[in-house]
Amino acid sequence: MKEKPVKREKQRETSLLISIVLVFCILGTVVYTVSRQISREMSASAIQNLSESLDLIQCTIETILENEAEFQALIAREIAREEDPEAYILAYERNQTMTKMSLILSGEKEGVSSTGEVFTEEELNFSAGGTVKGMPVSFSYVNYMGTWSYTIKCPVESRGREIGTLYVEYAYDAIDRSLPDGFYNEQASLYIMDAESERFVLKPKGMGKRSAGHLNLDDFYRANNIQDQEIRREVEDCLENGKDLLFYHDIRGVKALNYMWSVNNGTIFLVGYVPVEAIQQEGRTVNHNILIVVVAMLVAFFVCVALYYFNWREQDKVRKEREEERKIHNRQLAEALQAAQIASNSKTMFLSNMSHDIRTPMNAVLGFTALLAMDAENPAKVREYTRKIMASGQHLLSLINDILDVSKIESGKVVLNFEKFALNDVISSVDAIIQPMAKAKRQEFHVEVTGIRHEYLIGDETRINQVLINLLSNAVKYTPEGGHIWFRIIGLRQRSGQYEHILIEVEDDGYGMTPEYLETIFDAFTRAENSTTNKVQGTGLGMAITKSIVELMGGTIDVTSEVNRGSCFRVELELRIMEGRTDRTFWEKRGISRILAADSDRKGLENIQSLMEDTGVQTDVAVSVKEALERAGDNGGNYQLVLLDRNVVDPDSIQKVRELQKKLTDGALILFLVEHDAEGADRIEEMPQKNYDGILMKPFFVSALQEKITELEERATEESGTEHEETRNLEGLHFLAAEDNEINAEILREILEMEGASCEVVENGALALERFSRAAEGEFDAILMDVQMPVMNGHDAARAIRALKREDAGSIPIIAMTANAFVEDEKAALDAGMNAHVAKPLDIVLLKKVIRQYIE
Repeated sequence: MKEKPVKREKQRETSLLISIVLVFCILGTVVYTVSRQISREMSASAIQNLSESLDLIQCTIETILENEAEFQALIAREIAREEDPEAYILAYERNQTMTKMSLILSGEKEGVSSTGEVFTEEELNFSAGGTVKGMPVSFSYVNYMGTWSYTIKCPVESRGREIGTLYVEYAYDAIDRSLPDGFYNEQASLYIMDAESERFVLKPKGMGKRSAGHLNLDDFYRANNIQDQEIRREVEDCLENGKDLLFYHDIRGVKALNYMWSVNNGTIFLVGYVPVEAIQQEGRTVNHNILIVVVAMLVAFFVCVALYYFNWREQDKVRKEREEERKIHNRQLAEALQAAQIASNSKTMFLSNMSHDIRTPMNAVLGFTALLAMDAENPAKVREYTRKIMASGQHLLSLINDILDVSKIESGKVVLNFEKFALNDVISSVDAIIQPMAKAKRQEFHVEVTGIRHEYLIGDETRINQVLINLLSNAVKYTPEGGHIWFRIIGLRQRSGQYEHILIEVEDDGYGMTPEYLETIFDAFTRAENSTTNKVQGTGLGMAITKSIVELMGGTIDVTSEVNRGSCFRVELELRIMEGRTDRTFWEKRGISRILAADSDRKGLENIQSLMEDTGVQTDVAVSVKEALERAGDNGGNYQLVLLDRNVVDPDSIQKVRELQKKLTDGALILFLVEHDAEGADRIEEMPQKNYDGILMKPFFVSALQEKITELEERATEESGTEHEETRNLEGLHFLAAEDNEINAEILREILEMEGASCEVVENGALALERFSRAAEGEFDAILMDVQMPVMNGHDAARAIRALKREDAGSIPIIAMTANAFVEDEKAALDAGMNAHVAKPLDIVLLKKVIRQYIE
């Protein structure tokens, strides 16, 4: 029963739709037919108007020519009455119409011109046969003023006898001044063409876009792509017979009506085109008005139908809309549920990883603390337990730093601290951390530096170390025992003389990564998941932090990897070169002007020569001990320093090393270059100490060489009995400390007492300010200031102390000791007037170094 009403309803809907479509079709057909008819009639009328306009211009030009000819005839009659016709010509003054007047007397080949020049008819060509009022008209030409012109000649008769010929030159510009300013609202293009030469001699003002004289008919064909041979034949016929021609042709993609209109029996032509759009402007206006009326009718009709249809379909539409909204709502709920489940899973996985990774070192801290309490009387175990507690605490601190780092990166609060640093220091600090990790897993760790031109650069050394340690520690973690790790720093071609372009490569032959994981390796909280890598601890933030830091420094990072074949990370950085860093006085003070380097690796020798280039020290190279011995002999042993790579020293060459030592001048140093692994150093140390002076670790850097030379000098000073002892403890110093945490205050007090120093602790910055203001000058050697404290924080306290009117207020060292450990925190401390910034948890060695530095 329900199917029949639904079927009838659908039939009514279909009938109504068909009726509406038919009405629209009929109305559209009527409107289209009327519009086409109006367009045709208006186009025909426009073409007629164009023809009439061209006829008017034609008549205007022909009238100008006839007036010029009649006026010239009058002048000829006046010349005939003159006793000296040539004097009359010379006295003529040029006007806007006639630019030059010339006369050749009968029987003469040459005559005079109003310009004072000798005139001959050979300069003109009247062979075209064109005439005006029976007077010949010459070809068009460019006159001495650079204007397109033509000449009319007429006889000069006196008493029925021809006494000469008058030539008058006319400029086409005179015709231009007599033509209308515009043509089809300046949409048309109009040229005047000389029929015989087919040159365009005039472009009336306000018409077209090209200057007259720059085109001829062939140019017109090419510019407007008129290639139709039929049209060209019609044009040729038009030129030959002096007829008028209209034809349609697209001009620069625009449909246009082209014309060639004969003037003066075909001696000149009006050439140009009018866009069909301009011709049909009136027709389009009429059609537009008709369309407006039709659209208004259609809108009214459609509104009526729509109102009826809307009322008819309202209930069904409401039902469908509600059903569609329900589907959308259900889909949105499903998507939200899926997103919530993904977020929950990610959160659960992250919390699970963090719980495991934080509990592991925390368990070690608590466990060894319990053991420490039980074995407090055993010094050996106490030292072992404290060492392990320290290692676990450092690991726990690194986990916390990773979380804080990624939080600050995501909030955009990371600030780079650009300072001078040496590449040697970066490599040494990284090697000191990574080498023991690699040795613990019996891995081979190789360090290579090639192509570096400058070792002193400007950048954030701490962040660069962080990037390198992240990459290298991951390489150690994800490479099995006995594997290989390569750390390369390669100098690339400089894009600017002020920046060193560096490529850093960290490669291993470890477990590798799947293509799927490579797509998300730089996302936060992601870790490779398999039976092997799951044993490695970490937050999954290292790579995300690394990528963010690299991009913050303006660099790029990418990775290639293959499962069970290893991975290779590549980082490109451009670091500013530190200007004026070369210290030549170091070498001059020690009398070092020439050194010799022996290495079987030619790239290593090139690296040494490149880095020593700016020191003023001549660097000679050899690829073997034998060659080094020969060079020493050739130069009379005039080397103050010799660098020998361990690879060129074998049992057979030890004797040559001794011979080389004998050839050198007194006081010359022999240093062995060895890899960072212990094997190379052990092999050299097997030799008698008298055969060499020291060991220099690869890769070679000038700063490392200077440090080694200084170290050898200090050792020699100590051996000679000279006192050279520097006190490293804090014996006898008295400090004022502001610390609101009782445990931290107790730790600080105990550490300082162990170093022989005393400390007075106050609870906040206000008390520290009050105590210092009451203290006698020199009572405190330094102030140790926490930052986050009640009443008055450390920054405000430091500013207040510096503002006190006492001599030591501006000079007493104020050292910030705070858990705020980021670069911007250090900058804020220095801006507040503090001397230095030491992050918590306290590193006693660093604290002692900083205190000593500022107290001394």
